[in-house]
Amino acid sequence: MDKFTTLSGIAAPLPLVNIDTDMIIPKQFLKTIKRSGLGVNLFDEMRYDDDRAEIADFVLNKPQYREASILVAGENFGCGSSREHAPWAIKDFGITCVIAPSYADIFYNNCFKNGILPIALPQEQVDVLMKDAEKGSNARIEVDLEAQTVTSSDGDVFSFEVDSFKKRCLMEGLDDIGLTMEKAASIDTFEAAAAQARPWV
Repeated sequence: MDKFTTLSGIAAPLPLVNIDTDMIIPKQFLKTIKRSGLGVNLFDEMRYDDDRAEIADFVLNKPQYREASILVAGENFGCGSSREHAPWAIKDFGITCVIAPSYADIFYNNCFKNGILPIALPQEQVDVLMKDAEKGSNARIEVDLEAQTVTSSDGDVFSFEVDSFKKRCLMEGLDDIGLTMEKAASIDTFEAAAAQARPWV
């Protein structure tokens, strides 16, 4: 998993509440177990018409937001089913930070396990960043995980809270497998001792 320390990027505004995981990645794309390739289907039903042509008015189809790495959204983001494909699709599109007033718990935790920083801020601060994001590619939002701050293109600085363990995992690029591999030497020692003590197993 890639390390997350700081991010300076274009933010896409998506001022909708209760964006559920089926909106993020519809159920027909859940057949794969690969984390790559889902970005093209992110927000699929909002991005494409019935003929698979792009809907020009959808934010991620607009030229100024095609390279967005931050998403600013409404409250209760990621509600619905617990599909891990939702953060996979977000990350594969190129978005590594979501800013919203609140999140569904499972989605929130899945983000950290997939290299995405979900930031929860008060509604009034999200409103400022939403307006900033509406400026398009001329406005870049700065995210500093070490300092736990978000800075708008106008210089407004907002502090956010994040669990210290989740913060360390993101900054060091550790997913569940990476965390396990940190204990590889201890695991090897245990297995060697167990094999000697119980050779019949």
